[in-house]
Amino acid sequence: QVQLVESGGGLVQPGGSLRLSCAASGFTFNNYAIGWFRQAPGKEREGVLCISSGDVSAYYSDSVKGRFTISRNNANNTVYLQMKSLKDEDTAVYYCATDLESFCTDPGDMNYWGKGTLVTVSS
Repeated sequence: QVQLVESGGGLVQPGGSLRLSCAASGFTFNNYAIGWFRQAPGKEREGVLCISSGDVSAYYSDSVKGRFTISRNNANNTVYLQMKSLKDEDTAVYYCATDLESFCTDPGDMNYWGKGTLVTVSS
């Protein structure tokens, strides 16, 4: 069974940093791309960043460029989202997902999702 479990969310002040983790199981992790997504209160879910099986990252959102970084560790089947210079607007539930493709594609193609972890940016 494909399983994705997010962790690392919490309360952080504006300008602070946080690292989220996505632990994967049930598939050959190193063969497939993993993406991070978020849903803010009252808004639709949007893509944030994606990383391919070849360790190439791609931005879905211009608003996080220069602040967020995605990485993967195939040894422990984990994808990370390092968030810096956090803003109030980054408050959202963050999800990781995959469509079992080796490359990053349309977020709408993702069909395996974690339950999410809440990030709250507030002073």
